Amino acid sequence: MIAPGKRADIVVIDGLDSCRVSQVFAGGVEITDAAFAARQLIDPVARHSVKAPLIEPHHFRTGGNRVETPVIGILPGKIITQHLTYDIAPEDGDKRPDTARDLVKIAVIERHGVNGNRATGFVKGFGLARGAIGSTVCHDHHNIAVVGADYADMALAVQRLGEIEGGFVVVEGGRVLAELALPVAGLMSLNSFEDVHDDLVALRAAARSLGVVLEEPFLQLAFLCLPVIPHLKITDHGMVDVDRFEVMP
Repeated sequence: MIAPGKRADIVVIDGLDSCRVSQVFAGGVEITDAAFAARQLIDPVARHSVKAPLIEPHHFRTGGNRVETPVIGILPGKIITQHLTYDIAPEDGDKRPDTARDLVKIAVIERHGVNGNRATGFVKGFGLARGAIGSTVCHDHHNIAVVGADYADMALAVQRLGEIEGGFVVVEGGRVLAELALPVAGLMSLNSFEDVHDDLVALRAAARSLGVVLEEPFLQLAFLCLPVIPHLKITDHGMVDVDRFEVMP
């Protein structure tokens, strides 16, 4: 609303068809090209927020004697999930990824330095055949989330996310294939939108090279950790049955 007493942050455009910006006002002051170039730069806040713990491959093992296993079922392009159940027999005390059935591990690791929690589970729908992808954009707690077919690559993804102060990574065979650093709270970049766009294109391509079939794998991953949207999600406390609002045993 433009009215007396308002702050007067206003963008003026030439027309609704072109939507070309002709003038910008901030606090009632017109921002010219010269004023913008002379602006005072402010040091970014919320740096060094990703306190990634030391994670080893064995931390992704999933024990238990029950063969019947809850699995998060991805619905491409949607933030709701299916609550699936698959028989996954333990091998040497560990329920392992089964890429032939598109069953891979998912883990959430607390990264704020509060409690050191971590939890593992299974997810279906990524199409991931090898390697791992990881992210610190993990609604709404924004812990570290990693999905993988290989425990060593999952551990490397967590390590690399700590080194770059958060963001997105794609890992295979002990190598980081692509990454986007988001050092502001582990959520935002300090780079231009053009650079961020290029990095996202490379990340998606790297994920596809591992077999990922989702158009937006990192966006899809972020919402697998939001335990208020049905039906089965995961947090650092474990797999969450959202319909019952219970952490599953």
